[in-house]
Amino acid sequence: MSTHNIRLEVMLTLEKNIDTFVEKFLITPEKIWQPTDFLPNSQSDSFIEEIKEIRELSKDLDDDFWTVLVGDTITEEALPTYESWLLDVDGVSQHGGQNGGTDNGWAKWLRAWTGEENRHGDVLNKYIYLSGRVNMREVEITTQHLIADGFDIGTARDPYKNFVYTSFQELATYISHNNVAKIARKNGHKLLAKMSKIIAGDEMRHHLAYTEFIKQIFQHDPSEMMLAYQYMMKHKIVMPAMHLRHSGEAKGSIFDQFSTVAQRAGVYTGFDYVDIIRKLNSAWEIDKISGLTSEAEKARDYLMKLPERMQRITERIVVPKTKYNFKWINPVI
Repeated sequence: MSTHNIRLEVMLTLEKNIDTFVEKFLITPEKIWQPTDFLPNSQSDSFIEEIKEIRELSKDLDDDFWTVLVGDTITEEALPTYESWLLDVDGVSQHGGQNGGTDNGWAKWLRAWTGEENRHGDVLNKYIYLSGRVNMREVEITTQHLIADGFDIGTARDPYKNFVYTSFQELATYISHNNVAKIARKNGHKLLAKMSKIIAGDEMRHHLAYTEFIKQIFQHDPSEMMLAYQYMMKHKIVMPAMHLRHSGEAKGSIFDQFSTVAQRAGVYTGFDYVDIIRKLNSAWEIDKISGLTSEAEKARDYLMKLPERMQRITERIVVPKTKYNFKWINPVI
């Protein structure tokens, strides 16, 4: 059987338990938090006062912080790109599931996951809009570009590589939102801290789900899974915001500056990247996996040594102090 067909078989095997995954790792719309729970109530008499308070507090947070928060918001808002990408993965079908319905189990999972993710961009967008610190039109142009430009994460339609990507990416967004929460709390921005903390909680749940998928794939097809993991780490995980641009600029023109600011603000750093690889190696217990081909053994060896190698490289990186002008940010008046 070809590796492609084996992948489809494995996806089919995992799909039989998809309802268990949905129940374990996702929460129904009625029970989960909604953006309104964290935003000023527009039907309340104190609505304007609450907005004034947000605007005052927002003046105390520096431009680097707002740049990262806006970039994170735009990344969350580009959700249509990620959903359409994942719905095209081998083994995911939007037509004729096992019970003759319209979706198979994987499509059901991805739609429910998208429903949860959609709330993140929604609440953050409304919040930055109320802050008075952000040029919303420029933010909206960047978001529209990011969705229109799409992205190629180097996974093709391979479910193994795609689930490595989502396992990594969900943990990266957890770290990013969690660090935003810490900075906001330290600056007395309690509402933003609570919001970012709860978004981080969602991302952690999603991360645990995708790492569980990979763990199960390792049981069925260990060598191919190990090679897929190595491939993704060797080619480096590209961030969903890789094509960030301002109005009238080239695709990806501000991503490097955004990454520098995220490092400088301590929201997402090179050390976080290395730490994620350590955590994935540990979660999947790749040192204990048996029955590997000689090629997959070499891949494992590469993956085991990778964190230390990358740690040494990261320690030598000097983060520039350059002040960048992002069109998204309004000066404090």
